[in-house]
Amino acid sequence: MTLQEKLDAGRFAITVEVTPPVSASRDELLAKALPLKGLADAVNVTDGAGARPHLGAVTAAAILVEQGIEPVLQLTCRDRNRIALQSDLLSAAACGVRNLLMLRGDDPSAGDQPDAKPVFDLDPRQLLETARRLRDAGELPSGRKITGSAPFYLGSADNPIDPPEGWTPKGLAAKYEAGAQFVQTQFCMDSQVVRRYMARLDEQGLGGKLKFLIGIVPLRSAKSARWIKDKLYGAIIPDATIARMEAAADPAAESRAICVDIIRELADIPQVAGVHIMAPNNDAAVPLVIVEARKSIKRLA
Repeated sequence: MTLQEKLDAGRFAITVEVTPPVSASRDELLAKALPLKGLADAVNVTDGAGARPHLGAVTAAAILVEQGIEPVLQLTCRDRNRIALQSDLLSAAACGVRNLLMLRGDDPSAGDQPDAKPVFDLDPRQLLETARRLRDAGELPSGRKITGSAPFYLGSADNPIDPPEGWTPKGLAAKYEAGAQFVQTQFCMDSQVVRRYMARLDEQGLGGKLKFLIGIVPLRSAKSARWIKDKLYGAIIPDATIARMEAAADPAAESRAICVDIIRELADIPQVAGVHIMAPNNDAAVPLVIVEARKSIKRLA
């Protein structure tokens, strides 16, 4: 089953993010991705994450397809104009890449070459519309017909929040109207915030229209957890989780246990379709977390 088929069937999916290496060697990418084969339901490949160059995302996704690993190709609007993005969409389809996550991309000032000029010819909503038109109408925005097919499964990013009174999900609703079918979110290690957020989406008429995979992180240490909480926009890590890490005799093991606990809690929220694990500089923890989580969660794909 594909990721889309699993989500449509109501199975609780686990996706994992991998940053392609700063390398011309495919073996270095596979060293990160192959341990996830048969464990993760799909593997995201980032596109210039942190505004830094690495092995191209379309190429990385194509390599995963060759290895029998279903990729989620992240495409950012930062580096390419609409012509180049349309070419990348066609290239992805030709390589058997189906899952796409449309992102704005970090500003170059955040990266290691801050003088680089950003493009931002399209925004993520417009890129979703472009991909949907390729898929559904078989044509480019110019009206020019394409040959072949592009059966994309379209995704968008989101930041769960504890919704204040009167808040409405205008941005997310616009992305849904543009073609988004699934959502992968920023870190939210608080299942109660997720529960309240999903309830508000239900109230606003988005319930059941999008498949939500909530971002979680196997924390490396209490110090890194606090940094994520304080410095990473949109990330939610409860103080109790940080305290749990601080009190742990084995922080690495405790981190994995926290991840498994939050996966179990999220699996009990009907509107949550799965989790998206991002593990900066902690790739080795991810297979261990997935294996442990799959032991006790019936909804897992």
